[in-house]
Amino acid sequence: MFKRISHALAASTLLAGALLGTAQAAETLTFGIISTESSQNLRSVWDPFLADMSKQTGYQVKAFFAPDYAGVIQGMRFDKVDLAWYGNKSAMEAVDRANGEVFAQTVAANGSPGYYSHLIVHRDSPLNSVEDVLAKAKDLTFANGDPNSTSGYLVPGYYVFARNKVDASRIFKRSLNGSHEVNALSVANKQVDVGTFNSEGMERLQITAPDKAAQLKVIWTSPLIPADPLVWRKSLSDEQKSRLREFFMSYGATPAEKEILAGLQWAPFRASDNDQLLPIRQLELFKKRSEVAADSKLSDGERQARLQGIDQELATLEQRMAERQQKAEAAKAS
Repeated sequence: MFKRISHALAASTLLAGALLGTAQAAETLTFGIISTESSQNLRSVWDPFLADMSKQTGYQVKAFFAPDYAGVIQGMRFDKVDLAWYGNKSAMEAVDRANGEVFAQTVAANGSPGYYSHLIVHRDSPLNSVEDVLAKAKDLTFANGDPNSTSGYLVPGYYVFARNKVDASRIFKRSLNGSHEVNALSVANKQVDVGTFNSEGMERLQITAPDKAAQLKVIWTSPLIPADPLVWRKSLSDEQKSRLREFFMSYGATPAEKEILAGLQWAPFRASDNDQLLPIRQLELFKKRSEVAADSKLSDGERQARLQGIDQELATLEQRMAERQQKAEAAKAS
């Protein structure tokens, strides 16, 4: 009798262990974090947030750091990343190529609805404007952003270069790509002459390396860029999406949570969807149109055909944006 009970207990323990192991495996989610600065610096501010997410959702949430934005996008594409913090440009790539879906938007700690792209030089530099940079480009080294970065690449790519009918990869003596932090430090240390950066990165650098931030001079500021989106895989279960949405929409209510968000330079999140990316899609098409219009390798017929196609895409996009604006205004009035 005692042996039978012992055997039964042992069997139930093994079964429980097996079931627990299965449950733990099923409950692990991977959160992708784009490489705006070194993973060591990012981990220090993200770990407390991810720990709270694990505690409040019941999932084991692990961080995924990649050396570039493409690594996080590819991680989501191949189901290695379940949800991620992206910039708008990289979120657009994740939605289009990696089965992603925008579900929330960050809010700056100061309540700003977005942030700004910058061109920076060393404070001792004689360069003081975009015009100065373009005039002397053949003698300058340029630190461009990650190709999937909104503020580091897409926005300056259009406003600074495409609108001036120049190619950033060709006009400089040397051009290279790096993260926001790498670009800023390279400029501060006089390793490059000019680089892309953004207002959030500047605020962060003033905290992590104020001596380096003091060496920088902003010579160009973009129009406002919408705040960063959070994206999950469409294929997550309804249960997973429900728990995650509840966490993000309620997080930041306590002083401890507010302090953790402050470390990320954020206030509580707000709900969002893929329509957040419409202005970025418009900007990408404007940039593409400028490049096609300036491409001397195309025949007149090829150029006109491509421009007509882009204009049709822009018209469709503008209609969607107008419809969205009308809905927003109707919601405010009701």
